[in-house]
Amino acid sequence: MKKQAFNPYLPSWEYIPDGEPYVFGDRVYIYGSHDFYNGHVFCLGDYVCYSAPTDDLSDWRYEGVIYPKTADPLNKDGKMCLYAPDVTIGPDGRYYLYYVLDHVPIVSVAVCDTPAGKYEFYGYVHYEDGTRLGEKEGDEPQFDPGVVTEGDITYLYTGLCGRGDRSRTGAQCTVLDKDMLTIIKAPVIVAPGCEYGEGTGFEGHTFFEAPSIRKYKDTYYLIYSSTWMHELCYAKSKSPDKDFVYGGVIVSNTDVGIGSYKPADRVVAFGGNNHGSIVQILDDWYIFYHRQTNGTWYSRQGCIEKISFDDNGDIAQVPMTSCGANGGPLIGEGEYPAYIACHLFRDDMSMYVGPGQPRIMQEGRDGDENPGYIGDMGHNTTAGFKSFDCKGVKKMAITVRGYMGGDFEIIDGFEGNVIGRICDVPNANVWERYETDVELPDGVHDIYIKYTGNGSASLKSIEFIH
Repeated sequence: MKKQAFNPYLPSWEYIPDGEPYVFGDRVYIYGSHDFYNGHVFCLGDYVCYSAPTDDLSDWRYEGVIYPKTADPLNKDGKMCLYAPDVTIGPDGRYYLYYVLDHVPIVSVAVCDTPAGKYEFYGYVHYEDGTRLGEKEGDEPQFDPGVVTEGDITYLYTGLCGRGDRSRTGAQCTVLDKDMLTIIKAPVIVAPGCEYGEGTGFEGHTFFEAPSIRKYKDTYYLIYSSTWMHELCYAKSKSPDKDFVYGGVIVSNTDVGIGSYKPADRVVAFGGNNHGSIVQILDDWYIFYHRQTNGTWYSRQGCIEKISFDDNGDIAQVPMTSCGANGGPLIGEGEYPAYIACHLFRDDMSMYVGPGQPRIMQEGRDGDENPGYIGDMGHNTTAGFKSFDCKGVKKMAITVRGYMGGDFEIIDGFEGNVIGRICDVPNANVWERYETDVELPDGVHDIYIKYTGNGSASLKSIEFIH
């Protein structure tokens, strides 16, 4: 790579959650919904696309708006939002975009000749008699379409199952004809919702939303968000429309379930809903997922982690990192923006994001290309960065501001040793840089910055000095 790759992988002022990654030719394309910074609900924007060379996942290119929300005949006034989409190549070689608008129970389809061109509205998924899927008696409302095409048929996966709602039974698979719209096999349940999980093997990780389908060797992998919302799980089967067996958790945007560096139930980031999928890029496989920012559910950013399959085709849960698709730790040299922190927590920690918490944020309004930073770091707030390959580091610096009065500790690892202190940092309404000597042996390190004191601090960057 020409430069290093971070999490989040897109610019810090971009909010593209629900990422569905695909390799077309020599580029990887990411399709997702489009949140706004300071948005009041999910998915307020038009669909946009980014792509990167398969051999350089640090170099993401903005492809522009590929589908405006007013393009759907049901949404000419733009009052409905475009929820999470998915893309597949049809038998005719064209690219088909499947999506659901909020407030309607049906699946819409758009089409384009290229992966990231201007998609045009194509139609609605329907039965042979013309009744739209989701409107026939007995149909469950459609949500979060995931698609895969094999030969002349397309498998469509949908579903949303909330706690206490027995009218929603699980993730569904519907088979479509070569026109990409007409149903040739009615919906069947392939993974149970929370009200129907007993005795299925999915207990504790039943289906909530975000079905996505991929294939590894001869096995189909159904990626989905569980009832906990913060985790992406998988189930696998030799058939695309039956016999799925629960496999495990791939990633959580709270790191719950990871016990390698902390207790497995310890929350290290304020989490929320999750949506994404796996993809092979050259010789490696990755999980794309999203995190919450700005202290709300409605400004989500995409992240990447490398995954691996064991001999049985199982995927072990991977921890969140700051280095994502970098191919290894970041270089422990120079200045790094604070928004690449993969951990952000305090002593009185909740699992889900909400107001009054420390947060990754930015200046200005949505669309302003201002770099992100960490704000609202109250007493006993810690920001964590994973990982850095350090050689000859003698000092570290931080750039901070805020109406505060307190100390910053630089810590080597989660609950590790304090390697440096910056004490009695005063109030400042402009960014100020402070440095300190550190004792940091050569090697790979996770760096944590902990604030203790009064008021509220903001962290712009950390810096390694030789």
